[in-house]
Amino acid sequence: MNPPSGGMETLEIDMTSEANKYGTMNQPGMGPDPVRSVYLIGIGGIGMSALARYFQAAGAQVGGYDRTPTPLTRELEAAGMAIHYQEDLTALPREVDLVVYTPAIPADHAELRYFREHGYRVVKRSDVLQWITQRSFNICVAGTHGKTTITTMVAHLLRDSGYGCNAFLGGISVNYGTNFWSDPRNVFVIEADEYDRSFLKLSPDVAVITAMDPDHLDIYGTGEAVEEAFVSFSRRLKTGGLLICREGLARDRDLQAPRRLTYRLAGETAAVHARNLTVRDGRYCFDVVLPDRTIEQVELHMGGLHNVENSLAAIAVADSLGIDAAAIRKAVAGFRGVKRRFEYVFREGNQVFIDDYAHHPAELDALIAGVRSLFGSRKCTVIFQPHLFTRTRDLAEGFAAALDRADEVILLPIYPAREQPLAGVSSELIASKMKNPRHRVMDRGALLDWLGSSYVTANPAGGVLVSAGAGDIDTLVQPICGMLKEG
Repeated sequence: MNPPSGGMETLEIDMTSEANKYGTMNQPGMGPDPVRSVYLIGIGGIGMSALARYFQAAGAQVGGYDRTPTPLTRELEAAGMAIHYQEDLTALPREVDLVVYTPAIPADHAELRYFREHGYRVVKRSDVLQWITQRSFNICVAGTHGKTTITTMVAHLLRDSGYGCNAFLGGISVNYGTNFWSDPRNVFVIEADEYDRSFLKLSPDVAVITAMDPDHLDIYGTGEAVEEAFVSFSRRLKTGGLLICREGLARDRDLQAPRRLTYRLAGETAAVHARNLTVRDGRYCFDVVLPDRTIEQVELHMGGLHNVENSLAAIAVADSLGIDAAAIRKAVAGFRGVKRRFEYVFREGNQVFIDDYAHHPAELDALIAGVRSLFGSRKCTVIFQPHLFTRTRDLAEGFAAALDRADEVILLPIYPAREQPLAGVSSELIASKMKNPRHRVMDRGALLDWLGSSYVTANPAGGVLVSAGAGDIDTLVQPICGMLKEG
């Protein structure tokens, strides 16, 4: 029986007692045999690098391949992992218990093909997470946006409060400088990725669903298929499991869960919501109303009203585990965010520079709304790099509508990632649908020239500059920051 949309069925199961049943963390393995050595193809990805750290923390020898060196791969190498950057069969280790690859790796990749043809055990990253979640207590956070921030918030709340957890994050926690940490307690906080339907292999004890907007249509085909995947994810909950979902999801009545909570920033129909929200000196202050108590005077030092709403979901998880209100309040106040999630890169005088991973229209809309909520009428200039040709084709009107909320927009060329170009699909497609006339398309060189010669002098009173996107726009952050400092 589904509970009322605003509430939750009577708690008959103590979630902390359920977590305690799993004891301490298991040694890594994929079945009865432990994994002593593992090779990861695509080791530098945010999800794969977390998995590499997991195996190493559990005592396995770890190595891998990636296409290019990055700050993440350099960190892994410094930790003792052997990584190379060419498809080189002579560089492969021969004594490997397990080979893990990411779906972004093409099927004809030379190394992947070699391991498959020579009888090695080859699995996707999602297969490893499937095995882990079958043997642990799991908090799995899913959604087409917001999941990285909520996952990191939940993991921080459990770590800071002393509850304890292992964490697989889809971004770098600013508090801890990593996307993974281990703990003896056999509790895992996992970002549940909908890409390639990976999250349908997980076994949550607590599941969070933030949104089910159309995305990854190159995989799903239609928005309806995306929604159906999230409905299927809700059915993955273990017996007695708890679903925490944002109020008003498109398929709300179809979500299957033994127990369910809803959350939403405003309005009192959701079981978890905020009251008395104010902005003070660049931080949000609010009360959190929960089914059985209210936690007053919570402070969040992270920009964006959407992040206040994200914190409600994280606090609801912590509350379900019986974590003390004072510990929750302290942890939220100490949360420093996630790299590239409303990250303050530069803030001096009237000049503010924010970097964000936003790559979906709803995320862009929330990002710009967050800037407006904190900085009022200050001029907002957005530099946006679209990610994927298919996403740009499918969501061009949504991107245009979101970007119209900014005062000025610079569009960079599309970052292709795994895709080949599509005829008629470019950043100009978004520009053609925008109503705000203050927009232009520039390449990286022209952008840096414009910033160095025009932006600061054209905005002597200051303003808010925002860079957004999931491609390589992050490599421009430090050059832009340097220009703003030189002023």
